[in-house]
Amino acid sequence: MAERPFTRADLDLLRRWDTPTICNALELVVPARRGRGFTLHPFVCADPSLPPICGLARTGQIRAAAPSGRSKEQDREARIGWYEYVADADLPTIVVIEDLDDSPGFGAFWGEVNSNVHKGLGCQGCVTSGSFRDLDMLAPGFQIIGGMVNPSHAHVHMVDFGREVMVHGMPVLHDDVIHADRHGAVVIPAEAVRQLPAAIDLCARREAVILEMAKRDDFDIHKLKDALSRADEIH
Repeated sequence: MAERPFTRADLDLLRRWDTPTICNALELVVPARRGRGFTLHPFVCADPSLPPICGLARTGQIRAAAPSGRSKEQDREARIGWYEYVADADLPTIVVIEDLDDSPGFGAFWGEVNSNVHKGLGCQGCVTSGSFRDLDMLAPGFQIIGGMVNPSHAHVHMVDFGREVMVHGMPVLHDDVIHADRHGAVVIPAEAVRQLPAAIDLCARREAVILEMAKRDDFDIHKLKDALSRADEIH
């Protein structure tokens, strides 16, 4: 078992908050990450009603526009290798897949079968620049945020896995901590995981001062300035 500065309980706790809230807290805990480490382009969310997911990244790269050029047996071995890689985890995981095609999403890797298989292997969901399908048959509770919905899997095949990937502007390494929901995804530095709940509380207390004032009937620019000043004094 890998030595990490956090536990399963720490990751589970972060699922209480949406991804924008996690990003807000990271601005306090790791200011240098304010302008990087999160997705930059829109996703299609399989089920916006599902709660956020948070787990260790299992990274992969796929193509679908043309056959792999391998034999059927080689393709099968590559797929089994991927599944073995995903299954080798001591904490919940999130699959992060980069689609390398010139038109990402040409063929869907994700659907009824792979969502159920990966859920069974301990995955909470997937973040991908590729596509997914079988919207009414995905594994219950398995979240997918992807680049598009596509009816066909075309020639989809695994190219590589376990290496750094880039998904919608977010670079991800094997075992990175990923938090994701319908808004997108963010990488959480391992050393920041346990600091986030306190930072989230601080953000909430500061925002509460402003929101309470903004909702008053007598709210004006002067009261806004006062609220902003008082919020800045909260530590």
